[in-house]
Amino acid sequence: MTDMQKSGGALLKTDTRGRVRTPPARREGLLEEFDRSGLSAAKFAALAGIKYQTFAAWVTRRRKRSATASPVRPADSVRWLEAVLQEAQAPATRPGSVVIVRLRGGSHLELTEAGQVPMVAALVRALEMPC
Repeated sequence: MTDMQKSGGALLKTDTRGRVRTPPARREGLLEEFDRSGLSAAKFAALAGIKYQTFAAWVTRRRKRSATASPVRPADSVRWLEAVLQEAQAPATRPGSVVIVRLRGGSHLELTEAGQVPMVAALVRALEMPC
């Protein structure tokens, strides 16, 4: 049996143990907001006033649903950038003078000359911008 409590003008359903039941639409809205926030799950749950264990269960259930529903990433999450080099670069003069820049998702760039730094900096800035 459920009870109804009033909270800030909205009625909240509770179960027999007194736990507040969150409607599915509200839960999905919170999960979408969490995805955009960039916060850790624990921090977001604290800010939203939700117990971390409950929020973590929501996130896990949603990930399992999306993994079984569509193993392919949505098209809007893929970003393509074009890189154009003006001239061929000579190999590094000293062996071992390579700087490796590791990006999210497992990609990496290898810089062999100081002249490549501005190009890599521009690429990283472009990758940080929203689509």
